[in-house]
Amino acid sequence: MPADRAKPLLDWATRRLMAVDCETPQLDARLLFQYAAHRSREDIILNPDEEVLAGDALRFRELLARREAHEPVSRIMGEREFYGRVFQVTPAVLDPRPDTETLIDAALGFLGGEARIADLGTGSGAIIVTLLAEKPEATGLATDLSPAALAVAWINAERLGVAPRLRLAEGCWFAPVSGKFDLIVSNPPYIAAGDIAGLEPEVRNFDPVLALSGGMDGLDPYRAIAHGASLYLAEGGHVLVEIGAGQADAVETIFVPHFTPAGRFVDLGGHIRCLAFR
Repeated sequence: MPADRAKPLLDWATRRLMAVDCETPQLDARLLFQYAAHRSREDIILNPDEEVLAGDALRFRELLARREAHEPVSRIMGEREFYGRVFQVTPAVLDPRPDTETLIDAALGFLGGEARIADLGTGSGAIIVTLLAEKPEATGLATDLSPAALAVAWINAERLGVAPRLRLAEGCWFAPVSGKFDLIVSNPPYIAAGDIAGLEPEVRNFDPVLALSGGMDGLDPYRAIAHGASLYLAEGGHVLVEIGAGQADAVETIFVPHFTPAGRFVDLGGHIRCLAFR
């Protein structure tokens, strides 16, 4: 057991996470230490040999054990940074991924000042809250089948100052929707039901199945969105959906009887991550 000083404790924790094939062991150890000991990154760098309080060291070890069991750091800390803002996450919502920022970048290119935006299956609210924060004159509607998810979305909307411009509605896809929108966005569940068991444990064991499973082929949500969106899309409006790697052609085939393709957008990994339709 290392001495309870910052650098030895972090080095020990990094080795522990490397032993369980953690993808970013040094980063995860540091983030958890900062969270447990209430220290900044700068403080750790400038004072590597400063003694760590016994209570903080104990809490850090407890958090580290959770990460060793493949619980994501964002789940342990209860928050995730997304598009430069911090969002609350709970077991009721999907952990927002950096890949989804591709959809945000694409959506901003289609939005005017006073846009009306609908976000279907909002989860934590990361998409709609970010768009409203980036477009201060826009208004939004966010739907979700889960009341627990909507509660998290509302907390994030309030924390980030967009709640007065956001309405929440409980229900499946367009069931609770009324009115016309300039932009309809969604990051729907797109994993084939039979593939969920093979996902990495950070996803399989901690993201809600409701936010992962897109039916037998992973495409059921796209069918629902493509079928219903034309009733709620304003003239000149667009539909943007996030997709899984390799799904672009299949999803486009679902949408083209109803809409015209308006763009494919690639994430940092080189995968087509978002499709736009008009």
